[in-house]
Amino acid sequence: MLIAIASVGLLGFGLLSSVRGQGGTDAPLTADQPSLPTSAVTIDNFSFSPASITVPAGTTLTWTNHDDIPHTVVSDDQKFKSKALDTDDKFSFTFTEPGTYSYFCSIHPKMVAKVVVEGTK
Repeated sequence: MLIAIASVGLLGFGLLSSVRGQGGTDAPLTADQPSLPTSAVTIDNFSFSPASITVPAGTTLTWTNHDDIPHTVVSDDQKFKSKALDTDDKFSFTFTEPGTYSYFCSIHPKMVAKVVVEGTK
């Protein structure tokens, strides 16, 4: 009798495992989802580094201010605009459309850079 119960238990476990392995509701929702690409730009010594960066569409770009004074990140076409970023503050923007996005610091307009966003392949 004990052997029969153990066999049923193992059989039931096998069925449960196969359902979970095929995307059952017990599987974590993010386990099979690809993460979006991320990239970084630093602000230091009154410049953006890198001054030009190329990323695929869907990338979230994060700027971090390492200077001792505030800076902003503002696109020429106003598609993205940060608040004044103090030391170690961050600003992120997700680029969904291919194109070239020039940007600058509105506090120090000679600080310029660009993001080139390539279409997905």
